Amino acid sequence: MAKAVRLDKFLADAGKGTRSEVKKFIQKGQVQVNGTPAKKPELKVDQDKDVVVLAGETVGAAPEFVYYLLNKPAGCVSATEDRNDRTVMEYVPSDRKGLFPVGRLDKDTEGLLLITDDGMLAHELLAPGKHVDKTYFVRVEGNVTPEAVAKLEEGVDIGEAKLTMPAKAEIVGGSFEETDGSFGQTARVRRENLPEVYTELHLTIHEGKFHQVKRMMEAVGTPVIYLKRISMGTLTLPDDLKKGECRPLTEKEVTELKECVKR
Repeated sequence: MAKAVRLDKFLADAGKGTRSEVKKFIQKGQVQVNGTPAKKPELKVDQDKDVVVLAGETVGAAPEFVYYLLNKPAGCVSATEDRNDRTVMEYVPSDRKGLFPVGRLDKDTEGLLLITDDGMLAHELLAPGKHVDKTYFVRVEGNVTPEAVAKLEEGVDIGEAKLTMPAKAEIVGGSFEETDGSFGQTARVRRENLPEVYTELHLTIHEGKFHQVKRMMEAVGTPVIYLKRISMGTLTLPDDLKKGECRPLTEKEVTELKECVKR
């Protein structure tokens, strides 16, 4: 027999918003319980017996686990709480207890971060033996040579007992030379706030060592000036998800993510 819970907790656990957000839905008369408009957030409901409707849609019982995709902005830390800095949890539209970020992105690193309360999936995604791909857009100072790419793909020394696992590196942009039409000469084009010489690449790794991407690029002589994770396993950061925005994963995305760690 299910234990009766507060209406606002029931709605929040079902992914319909934070406790404060669902309280507003109740106050506006958008929530019905067994056909009667609910007036108080503390109303107790039994998820096995009571029918809860929000804005015309029946709300099912809270799922066993929930999954959110966050486009992490710079300036916040990948932690559930921190005394000094804003955490990534402040961007998650849920007050459900037990949620945590899967792995860590540095405070100044942006991009894809999975937030969940599914500890088993998190463990498998981060386990080195699973070799789950994590791809980053990396902008570095200097020119990444073919020799540097080869080193990254073979494994580099970042000061640990073993070399890093072989990565995949693809140059996707950077500073370049173009013709000056007036004189027929070449001149280096410099983008504002960037070094005169820089390289942009996609780097795919299968581990999660401390500051790994930064240490790898430092090892080949090209320090990182901007870092953004763009994919993890089967998850890819959507173009329309702005920095600081967070949304639930679709059922398809959850299924594919679980399948990728079984391979």
